[in-house]
Amino acid sequence: MTDQPNSSPETQAARELLTASAVRERSHQLLQAGLEGRLQHFTVDLSRLEACADEVVSTIRAAYPSLDIPFHARWRHFTAGGHDRWNAVMHGAPWTNTGEMARSAFDLAIVSVLLDAGAGPQWRYQEGRTGETYTRSEGLAVASFDMFVGGAFSSRPEDPFRVDADVLMALTAEDLAEGFQVSTDNPLVGLEGRAALLNRLGRVVATNPDIFGQVDDPRPGGLADVIAGTAEGDAIKATAILDALLTYLGPIWPSRITLGGIDLGDTWRHPLVEAPDVTKGLIPFHKLSQWLSYSLIEPLEWAGYTVTDIDGLTGLPEYRNGGLFLDTSVIALKDPEDAKTAHAVDSVLVVEWRALTVALLDRIADPIRARLGFNAENFPLAKALEGGTWATGRRLAKEKRGDGSPPLSVISDGTVF
Repeated sequence: MTDQPNSSPETQAARELLTASAVRERSHQLLQAGLEGRLQHFTVDLSRLEACADEVVSTIRAAYPSLDIPFHARWRHFTAGGHDRWNAVMHGAPWTNTGEMARSAFDLAIVSVLLDAGAGPQWRYQEGRTGETYTRSEGLAVASFDMFVGGAFSSRPEDPFRVDADVLMALTAEDLAEGFQVSTDNPLVGLEGRAALLNRLGRVVATNPDIFGQVDDPRPGGLADVIAGTAEGDAIKATAILDALLTYLGPIWPSRITLGGIDLGDTWRHPLVEAPDVTKGLIPFHKLSQWLSYSLIEPLEWAGYTVTDIDGLTGLPEYRNGGLFLDTSVIALKDPEDAKTAHAVDSVLVVEWRALTVALLDRIADPIRARLGFNAENFPLAKALEGGTWATGRRLAKEKRGDGSPPLSVISDGTVF
């Protein structure tokens, strides 16, 4: 595990990259490089940010006229089509205390988020109970929810609402294909990668029962007990959620860059990133881990905790938020031909796009708040994302490109975007 004591300078430097503050600081470095014209692939025009904020605010007012905006989290997708699926589970589950509820909610959120990489434009999921068809993130959410409530991840027939390590370890791509209605005519991008990710999750959970099995058999939801242990009174910092995820789930990610014996996960190279140590040239994003952190806030609140420092997390560097800034010309490709080809996730172009997205989400939050009459305390970044930037990115993509595809295409293995 990555929390073993090791005092080498290299390991300490590596651990610093496993933080939201490192994501933020290094992304803003590349934004500054963009403003100075030093990026390889993008120019930045901050004068376009106000018009971009206007687009986001119009989306927010249309979707949330009362301005009562929930957090950006997986739970929003579980209400696709206006059906509050989790609420139905809450009323029918055999839980006897809030701890059991929290572990179950963590189980669902963790597995569903890990399955939430881009689905591709062709995939569809038809929900049996409503007869409705969903695509992309909503489709992946509803499909994973159906597998969860159907007991597909549980080793206990009497308790379907759980995810057990032994089931995850044995899960095959064929199992996922069945649950996600995949066929030759209904292909899902990255199916093998998704199954392998859940297999690794199962192994990490099973081999660390002291972390994941403190109260129950080893299950991903055991992290609820670990994070609850960081509470001061009833307050838990959002950054403590991310710390736990990066520390204890770090080994599940495909091994890319390791430093000082630590796997750095969603961390990439860019020649302009400065640092006073061996992490020079490295920039972390931890997109799925942060998306998951946002998605674990509500289960903790349902269990009676108050989650603080939510703005300690960053915006999410994925193609809807990134597409927003391209489609509103806040950023532009130096070579327009780059929009015509797909780019590897470790390419300098994609790294620049993701870094600019994180930093510009910080920049756009204030003009959005100003237009709506909020401050940072009552309108954290998580609400701007949900209200907000993600939905506007999707709306503009649909308006500009009939199939709703992003303005840049990224080759993903199902574990990054």
